[in-house]
Amino acid sequence: MSLHIHSRGRVSLAIGAIGATSLILAGCAAGGGGTGDGDGGGGGGTVIVGTTDKVTTLDPAGSYDNGSLAVQTQVFPYLVNTDYNSTEVVPDLAESAEFTSPTEYTVTLPAGLKWANGNDLTSADVKFSFDRNLKIADPNGASSLLYNLDSIDTPDDTTVVFHLKTENDQVFPYILTSFPGAIVDDEVFSADALTPDQDIVDANAFGGPYTITSWDFNKTVEFAPNESYQGLLDAAANDGVILSYYAESSNLKLAVQQGDVDVAYRSLSATDVEDLGKNDKVQVIDGPGGEIRYIVFNFNTQPYGATTADADPAKALAVRQAVADLIDRDAISDQVYKGTYTPLYSYVPEGFAGATESLKGLYGDGNGAPDADKAKATLEAAGVTTPVSLSLQYSPDHYGPSSGDEYALIKSQLEDSGLFTVDLKSTEWVQYSKDRTADVYPAYQLGWFPDYSDADNYLTPFFLKENFLGNHYDNAEVNDLILKQAVEPDADTRTADIEKIQDLVAQDLSTVPYLQGAQVAVAGTSVDGVTLDASFKLRFAPITNN
Repeated sequence: MSLHIHSRGRVSLAIGAIGATSLILAGCAAGGGGTGDGDGGGGGGTVIVGTTDKVTTLDPAGSYDNGSLAVQTQVFPYLVNTDYNSTEVVPDLAESAEFTSPTEYTVTLPAGLKWANGNDLTSADVKFSFDRNLKIADPNGASSLLYNLDSIDTPDDTTVVFHLKTENDQVFPYILTSFPGAIVDDEVFSADALTPDQDIVDANAFGGPYTITSWDFNKTVEFAPNESYQGLLDAAANDGVILSYYAESSNLKLAVQQGDVDVAYRSLSATDVEDLGKNDKVQVIDGPGGEIRYIVFNFNTQPYGATTADADPAKALAVRQAVADLIDRDAISDQVYKGTYTPLYSYVPEGFAGATESLKGLYGDGNGAPDADKAKATLEAAGVTTPVSLSLQYSPDHYGPSSGDEYALIKSQLEDSGLFTVDLKSTEWVQYSKDRTADVYPAYQLGWFPDYSDADNYLTPFFLKENFLGNHYDNAEVNDLILKQAVEPDADTRTADIEKIQDLVAQDLSTVPYLQGAQVAVAGTSVDGVTLDASFKLRFAPITNN
């Protein structure tokens, strides 16, 4: 999420593909909870933001989650970004950014850039940021997105040349707008290990629109406008932003109702959004979104996985197939999310070029509904003894308050067939994000908020051999096709490759996607011009001040 109060009294709130994330904006610049006079000009008061989302780490090399990104995009600079009204990649910190050869992407920086602490911000910082990301390769980071980066040259303080392994990379500029694209201060950050949050704050190592003046991990963050900021966005015209973390969505909803926050986002339940929509002081806005929900299988530790005592690839596949046969997407959509999520039958959601419904015909009744008889036949044919004991994990805080209901229903759907006994457990996100990459969970919940508006972002992070999931999935044909489509200049050929990748992964079932989120916002009634741009981001045009 990006929050900027501009000098023209405009509130711009950008949430990239937030799915069923809810956002509430009070009807004045400082809002009911703000401390300023709400005139929208310079010194326009302090904006109070509430969220239930959590930060994994402030260091961009160690996180790949929306809660961390929401803070990082406020305080770290990016070379390029996506334009507000399209998916076009445009310069942000950079003066220019373009391919200067099929394997060279050259970025030119303005001269005289400074970090908020006064350190020079040069091409050396850029090279350092990418080199350390690849060297650290944190399991919760996004270094896997840099798979095509070979090396970086810095011929002078303002020039950066990215050398790519393969020609005609169609997605590298998009990757620079996302998690691994954050630039950090080479005089503050460690070259080979994550830098502690408080060390970053104490060093004032920021170059984005805001600095952090106070950091209480997952409790409160206080931001102040960064006077040194040079980038795509207008300078913030507020006195600062306070981000407050709420343990429960019910408390966040109450804060909205009592006027204690100006903006609330990630996450309110569908019931809360519905209830707030009846309040004449707020309005609900929704549209298509790019968030997906899915179950991940660990190919080592799932039933019959590679490192289990009774390892058997055919039986392991049958277990995954049976789960796919039994998931009732319509029931989850209707009963838990009141239609704010819709059924998803493939890996690339609707709205992206190359999106298919590869899972629909393969599993369940072939038309999107579950089929217990088919699941039973699949397990029997593989020689699997039933009921299968399945350990299933979810996060109660990261994906909103409805996750408990969501996974209780999935447990019921699996167990009602008589084919599974499910040990359902939950762990809060900070620990969850560590455990899932340490082979602790045989099967577990994840959601995805795309980093950039291209189908590649639903394939590369998950299904390359070295992937973000770390679930030991390895299909050489899929791996090669993902690398091929990323550098395929012909749009029709690339789309066909993307479709084939989905068909192949649907047969393997590394993950089972089941929901796609609608984008939902709740705003004060005085907010005008709410739009959903081509990048799946919500934009807010000028507001009327109270």
